[in-house]
Amino acid sequence: MTTQLNKWYIVKKALAGAVLTAIAVSLLAACGAKADKPASGSAKEQKIVRIGTNGAFYPYTFKNTENGDKLEGYEIEIWEKLAEKLNFKIEYQLTDFASLFGALESKKIDTIVNSIALSEERKAKYLFTDPYVYSGAQLVTQKDNKTVNSLEDLKGKKIGVVAGNKIMLNYIKQADPEGKIEVVIYETGEGAFRDVLLGRLDATFSTKAAALAQIKKTGQPLRLAGDQFVVIPAGSPFLITDENKAFVEEVNATLKKLREDGTIKKIAEKWYGEDISKPAE
Repeated sequence: MTTQLNKWYIVKKALAGAVLTAIAVSLLAACGAKADKPASGSAKEQKIVRIGTNGAFYPYTFKNTENGDKLEGYEIEIWEKLAEKLNFKIEYQLTDFASLFGALESKKIDTIVNSIALSEERKAKYLFTDPYVYSGAQLVTQKDNKTVNSLEDLKGKKIGVVAGNKIMLNYIKQADPEGKIEVVIYETGEGAFRDVLLGRLDATFSTKAAALAQIKKTGQPLRLAGDQFVVIPAGSPFLITDENKAFVEEVNATLKKLREDGTIKKIAEKWYGEDISKPAE
């Protein structure tokens, strides 16, 4: 009897040990699973920045038809570099230029990338990044047209202006209060350049940088007519909110670093042949 009791005691003790071991393994596995899986909401989601552009303003921002309509250009490269450095994701929204500020006001987009000039009116209403474009308004004519060198020369003639470009329209109104210059509105700068070449326009308004890039890219017989108008810096506007103020501070700090290490200069020279990211010396 004693022997049987001893055997039972040994078996019972072994079973108890096995149960305790199984419980311990289960607890360790559970703890490991909890350690591997972050708590709900603890992981920071990647910020998404919705950028509005017309995608038709070479070489600032344009669709490359030879590359599946991928957005490319000077400003696109700068913002993609900012996204890389600050770890945010970009969502592009294409719309015509005249609708971009409406989309910003209605919060359908967070900012605009389309060589947006920092006029005094805009600076009072929006929060801008530091400028990364410095280029003045420029008249562009056919290469053989030597008669147009100023807005005064365009009285009784036609000029093309991209829709929504209030700054260039204001230049025309100031120079021509009697309305002798016929203004034709275009969706894109390329459309206006084309009609200058076809003789449908006597000139178009562009930025000097965009005109130089167009001539460099296409070899079209166009001419920069006269001196460029007052150089106005351009950047990206945001609505004025506390969240946007904090983000724009980060953007500006990163833009400063990209200037200092030569990144922006390299991008500018790729598209324009010169550094347009700073004022001419």
